[in-house]
Amino acid sequence: TVVISGPTKDTPTVVHGVNTDTGNVSIFSCASCTTNSISPIIEILGRRLGIKKAILNTIHGYTASQALVDAPSKREPRMGRAAAFNMAPAATGAAIATTKVLPEYVGKFDGIAVRVPVPVGSISDITFVAERPTTIEEINQILTEECATDRYQKVVAVTSDPIVSTDIIGSTFAATVDLEMTRVVDGDLVKIMAWYDNEWGFTNQMIRQVQSLYTDH
Repeated sequence: TVVISGPTKDTPTVVHGVNTDTGNVSIFSCASCTTNSISPIIEILGRRLGIKKAILNTIHGYTASQALVDAPSKREPRMGRAAAFNMAPAATGAAIATTKVLPEYVGKFDGIAVRVPVPVGSISDITFVAERPTTIEEINQILTEECATDRYQKVVAVTSDPIVSTDIIGSTFAATVDLEMTRVVDGDLVKIMAWYDNEWGFTNQMIRQVQSLYTDH
């Protein structure tokens, strides 16, 4: 089995907990840290509440794809600006990768990123229109319940603590939902924010997926 640690165009995409079963596929992608942070949350709320459409903004620590000092960038001009000194709007591969994991959202989901001057520690900002009226209390209750299930207990966590980005460093979860930041407008416009260690959390997701190949079959 070959496991790819980044988004791909042609190979199947797997996020542990969401679409864990790879069947007979011998080569697959585990997508990206951001895809792993948002896909479980979208799956949970899509199943329990219903999601008409959604959009993502990930506030993401800078990565090796960016320049440390201002320099030309063939990929994207903003990625050539000094990473440790700027907030830089950018595209995110999670916009496409998430719809590979959850194909029912093709044409109904998109996203962007803002690269920020921290070396690690990110937060996904998911905004969606719900299929039915809901409340902050219901959203938080659903997420808290799902975090306790066998399916998601190692993948998603929730917190009511007033944490900041350095507090998430070292977390093994794909996402930690910040319950204090949940918002609902007019019953159906919902915002969820979820912290993630964009290095270690994703690494642990890949490990869990590889382990499942041997424990589930």
